[in-house]
Amino acid sequence: MKIARAFSPCHITGFFQIFDQSADPLRVGSKGAGVSLSRGVKTTAKVEEALKDSSEVKINGVVSSSAEVSQRVIKAAVTRSEKHGRLRVAVEHYAETPIGAGFGASGAAALSLALALNEVLDLGMSRIEAAQLAHVAEVECKTGLGTVLAETFGGVEIRVKPGAPGIGEIKQIPIAKNTVVVCVSFGPLSTKRLLSDEETRKRVNTFGGELAEKLAEHPELDSFLESSRQFAEHLGLISSKVKRVLAATDQTHHICSMPMFGESVFGLTDRDSAEELLRIFRKNGPGGQIFTSDIDFKGARVLT
Repeated sequence: MKIARAFSPCHITGFFQIFDQSADPLRVGSKGAGVSLSRGVKTTAKVEEALKDSSEVKINGVVSSSAEVSQRVIKAAVTRSEKHGRLRVAVEHYAETPIGAGFGASGAAALSLALALNEVLDLGMSRIEAAQLAHVAEVECKTGLGTVLAETFGGVEIRVKPGAPGIGEIKQIPIAKNTVVVCVSFGPLSTKRLLSDEETRKRVNTFGGELAEKLAEHPELDSFLESSRQFAEHLGLISSKVKRVLAATDQTHHICSMPMFGESVFGLTDRDSAEELLRIFRKNGPGGQIFTSDIDFKGARVLT
């Protein structure tokens, strides 16, 4: 049995514009902006020879029957292997953020898995080629557009050209090293459903592109947060729970917004001010899962 491990940061998208008309999934993606978290998904891939191909995916210790994106990555990677047809693949994902709640866990799982399988199957792909495999899986499963591109490189990024890593392009927003992300999550919103809803798509595209262009001209953290908030308000998806938290943060002049897509709230602040934001979240977000995270500046990588 061979074993490899990899890590991908999770990621919050503040706003975006959809580019999914190309027949080539490598050129499908989004413009927009977001932040990569030091909390992410750690993936272990174990491979051994067998009588026929088979696979199992565990998420946080529980066998998953619905890991569609991971299964697609496994199939794409195994198909590239010289031993295709007689491999057993066992995958374990450990997610450090809520799943399906706007923190890019699906993309992080796909990306860390692609990197781990590249190692364990000796596929010889570059880091970018492995990331492209994950991007295609996300696009085909309609669970993400630009998340894998952002998580490949980390930081607080503006996606200025859509597409997979190696095709899409990002521009970094300079930020202080002591900046942290503070979050409260109440639960998931369906990315697949929202990306397929014509009214939502129209709202996303009429406003997201304009915000991305403005931010690229003046790449500053406050502008990213303000643009994210404007975008969330424009989409009209803010729940009563999220509204209550945002109203409280507005009163203390903390610029916060809602991740795309999740019933959650996020803000970026310096480490010394994080406790104040946490207190606001605790007081106004009962029942929510509250956490902080540093920003990941390295992007996805194989773990030794």
